[in-house]
Amino acid sequence: MAELSKSKMYLGGEWVEPLTGDYFESHNPYTGKPWMLVGRGGEDDANRAVEAAKKAFHNPEWRDMTPTARGHLLRKLGDLIAENAEALAKVEVQDNGKLYAEMHMQMRYAPQWYYYFGGLADKIEGSIFPIDKPEIFAYTRHEPLGVCVAIIPWNSPLLLVSYKLAPALAAGNTIIIKPSEFTSASALEYVKLVEAAGFPKGVVNVVTGYGKEVGEALITHPDVAKVAFTGGSASGRHVYSRAAQSLKKVSLELGGKSPNIIFDDCNIDNAVKGAISGIFAATGQTCIAGSRLLVQESIHDEVVEKLIALAKTARMGDPMSKDTQVGPVTTYPQYEKVLSYLQIAHDEGVDCVLGGDKATRPECGEGWFVEPTIYTNVDNSMRIAQEEVFGPVLSVIPFKDEEEAIAIGNDVVFGLAAGIWTQSIRRAIELPKKLQAGTVWVNMYRAVSYMAPFGGYKQSGLGRENGQEAIREYMQTKTVWLSTSEEVPNPFIMR
Repeated sequence: MAELSKSKMYLGGEWVEPLTGDYFESHNPYTGKPWMLVGRGGEDDANRAVEAAKKAFHNPEWRDMTPTARGHLLRKLGDLIAENAEALAKVEVQDNGKLYAEMHMQMRYAPQWYYYFGGLADKIEGSIFPIDKPEIFAYTRHEPLGVCVAIIPWNSPLLLVSYKLAPALAAGNTIIIKPSEFTSASALEYVKLVEAAGFPKGVVNVVTGYGKEVGEALITHPDVAKVAFTGGSASGRHVYSRAAQSLKKVSLELGGKSPNIIFDDCNIDNAVKGAISGIFAATGQTCIAGSRLLVQESIHDEVVEKLIALAKTARMGDPMSKDTQVGPVTTYPQYEKVLSYLQIAHDEGVDCVLGGDKATRPECGEGWFVEPTIYTNVDNSMRIAQEEVFGPVLSVIPFKDEEEAIAIGNDVVFGLAAGIWTQSIRRAIELPKKLQAGTVWVNMYRAVSYMAPFGGYKQSGLGRENGQEAIREYMQTKTVWLSTSEEVPNPFIMR
């Protein structure tokens, strides 16, 4: 076997070896075999990443750069991403096993984040407000936070880097990207484009390694002002708790158990396609997965029959093939977790009408594949309906009427997304008000945009990414008071 290439980290504008001297293997989920070695950073590497970002934040080259100039750099980065979309997508597929067709689409779309926030960079306006005191002029200004840490998951690394990197830089911060230990390669390729775009050294840094060794050191570092985390809810709670010790600003985009609700007045064929997209696209490895399909009783059997028929046509295999529709699970631990939930569902007494096991098709080779799985006779109180599986596993739950659909839909600790399928204008307008979810799609599912705020209710997170709200997550407001009085009044009395 050929010797595996070793990745370096990008700190302070330099490509450096981990101070530990250690590396670990990154595996290709389709082959199940290692394909590169990733630097195993430690606390000292985290510290030098923070030092580099802090130095860059206070460097006049970045600190005094006009917002318009920052916007120009972001747009240049967007152009470079567009030019390299194909190459980036191929690295992403090799590293995380998602379909090339989807990764290429994401990489062709990712530049929009840099164009949008690049345009927004010089439109962050403070305000002059009337004050209730004479001879006083007061105004606000919005300023960057400082050193920000972006902790990225393994399911869509580069798209989720864009969610954080673009607004953070537009606001004038410096940033440290800590990619998942399972999918570090694409972030390291991405940062080469940041370098080529001409950002000052240290403004963007990438440090690789394990969460307990690098992530923990970044989260607790006293010079880090903000942590932006995407990942599981348990990890999110830990990040929140540790960051709170030093009162860092935190944004969390966490898990989901989203209800995709089909009413009997819908276009059933479209709803079935939406249900398939909601759970089997990306092998179910999305936080917004519509993993609970709520179906009105009067059309339950018809919907299930059509679901099975369409899901059976899903082609599995090499994610680089244009014909493949369902790829492997990204990590071996996640593969084992999904299989464990299949056993949990079996023990809970559900009816498995499709799949229910690992995939052994010849086209799946040695990869970590799970058959698209559909369960019926599911009660919403079951673990399979309450806990995030993060795999191609769909629970079908019947309901009688709107009231019961909303009750079931909201009866989880999560609140990231929801879908509604109906021809009723009244229902399309009124029901989103009642669903406890940060995003509600009507007669569609699984769409995102750089313009649309995204985030969760309840244990699905804190804060919002994308849209104009996102840049506020990376800024703080300062109020400035100016006295025009010719003399200072009584100094012992508050003015």
